[in-house]
Amino acid sequence: MMNKRSNPHTMPMRKKGNPHTIGRVIKTLFSFYPVLLPVTLFCILFSSAAAAVPDVFIQKVIAVIEKWGETGNWEAAKSEIVPTILVLIAIYVVALVAVFVYNRLMAVITQGFLSKMRRKMFDGMQNLPIRYFDTHKTGDIMSRYTNDIDTLRQLVSQAIPSLLRAGALVICVFSVMLYYSIWLTLILLVGVIFMIYVSQKAGGGSAKYFIRQQKSIGKTEGFIQEMMNGQKVIKVFCHEEAVKEDFCKLNEELNADSYRAHAYANMLGPIIMNIGNVLYVIMAVAGGFFYLLGIHNIALSFNPVFSLSIAVTFLNMTKQFTGNVNQCSQQINAIVMALAGAERIFELMDELPESDDGYVTLVNAVIDKDGKITETKKHTGEWAWKHPHGDGTITYTRLSGDVTLDNVDFEYEEGKPVLHNITVFAKPGQKVAFVGATGAGKTTITNLINRFYDIADGKIRYDGINVNKIKKSDLRRSLGIVLQETNLFTGSVMDNIRYGKLDATDEECIKAAKLVGADDFITRLPEGYETMITNNGANISQGQRQLIAIARAAVADPPVMILDEATSSIDTRTEAIVQRGMDSLMKGRTVFVIAHRLSTVKNSDVIMVMDNGRIIERGNHKELIEEKGKYYQLYTGAFELE
Repeated sequence: MMNKRSNPHTMPMRKKGNPHTIGRVIKTLFSFYPVLLPVTLFCILFSSAAAAVPDVFIQKVIAVIEKWGETGNWEAAKSEIVPTILVLIAIYVVALVAVFVYNRLMAVITQGFLSKMRRKMFDGMQNLPIRYFDTHKTGDIMSRYTNDIDTLRQLVSQAIPSLLRAGALVICVFSVMLYYSIWLTLILLVGVIFMIYVSQKAGGGSAKYFIRQQKSIGKTEGFIQEMMNGQKVIKVFCHEEAVKEDFCKLNEELNADSYRAHAYANMLGPIIMNIGNVLYVIMAVAGGFFYLLGIHNIALSFNPVFSLSIAVTFLNMTKQFTGNVNQCSQQINAIVMALAGAERIFELMDELPESDDGYVTLVNAVIDKDGKITETKKHTGEWAWKHPHGDGTITYTRLSGDVTLDNVDFEYEEGKPVLHNITVFAKPGQKVAFVGATGAGKTTITNLINRFYDIADGKIRYDGINVNKIKKSDLRRSLGIVLQETNLFTGSVMDNIRYGKLDATDEECIKAAKLVGADDFITRLPEGYETMITNNGANISQGQRQLIAIARAAVADPPVMILDEATSSIDTRTEAIVQRGMDSLMKGRTVFVIAHRLSTVKNSDVIMVMDNGRIIERGNHKELIEEKGKYYQLYTGAFELE
């Protein structure tokens, strides 16, 4: 027997989070578009640089006017101004082309990025263990695909390009300022430092509330979906008002978080804009003061004269500089919101996938009269376990459906055991039933057989092989299961039956439906087998949904069947029809049956009576009745299963 070890499902499932979310988003962008993205960035930076060029040309034009204005030689001035204007026009044309190109490319990159991110999220989600979905609300998961992804759209299509363009323009203008006058640049720099300080204070205040807002959206959507699914129960018990109150609480939390987040972010723009206006006035006064007093100019151009052309140009550059700083601050709103959404998206993507260290696989086989097993690629109807060994040899074991649980213990949470010393021997072709009150651990046993969860102690063997050594996909392919809660998918009845075996022919699907007694009602549907199923089968009865689910398991034709309350939603008359089909389906198979209706387990080879995670009685129907124990009391009505 295995040594005691901690349940792996009680350990943290999540990888260590990446604190540099914005860096991860950009890195992911580059990995998706290693060529298009650099081209787009070049176009953005070029158009930004081109936007700073007019300041240089304005200074030159004013300088020319100053030079020739005193003599009145306008022809000479014209000969210098016209070429300057033509060069400026050429730069504008090229910049216009760059803007057109990067806008088109950004549309491609943005939508492609979102599509690839959704694909990565969905692909990763398919590999998550069942425990993740048991512990997370569906609405909260859906919110990551909708609201959180939409925040990334705003980040990639608007915030990042605007931030890059404004940032590049700020750098270009700042460089030009240093070229013309370091004195005025230093004055501007003091004002900009104050603007950045204000941005950090307001932006930092909004960040934590944007994160709360995204989480509140997920909670609210999860609650709404839960209430939509439970509308019948809500109305039956007249809980409409109570549900409204619960929703109002969640909605108020969302409203409060959203208000605080946007209040901080929305007041940032006007504050920065007004600081920019004050700075513009200060620069105008300082420029006039320097010009009138003839103060010696210090500049990278080494021009000692502080001219009128420099003062006028600086005013325009100040407006441009502060305007783009304001533009950067305006993107804080979208960036912080997007980072909150991105964290939730990466949180889902970083969930550890379901571990699978199995190496025994299921293969098609040819079995001769002597029992020799040969692997083949052709479908023969016979299967075998392919078991590679450390010495390089391979052994084959016929898939027969021999299942053994040996002293199995299990706990969903550490320190809270659910199953204790469970031992079950199911020989090929046997029908094993589990009965007991709700919460006794019946369904948990079947979840362990198909390794939705791993055991804490003991062993489970399938055809003599420890199930931990079998690849999960192959293990589950050998099992057919009909769950207590049926799940049908949007598509035709035929498509839903074929879900059990994707390469099944129409004839095989119809044969499976006839076997379980579903063909009769299916042929009476408006479009027969092509009738569309929508909204998890809302357009057919619960019993009909269950019959389709049973047919889906039948078409897979597995050697082991797990029937978890398979007839719980079927009326007595329909149950008799299904039971005949089920008896045919179960011939030659190992079957595990979980049932509250004891009439459905009377013909089982062995019945396990469970109570609080332990098997307290075992035997066939006759033996258990003769014992006059718990099963006898349940069967005769002395106790109710519930």
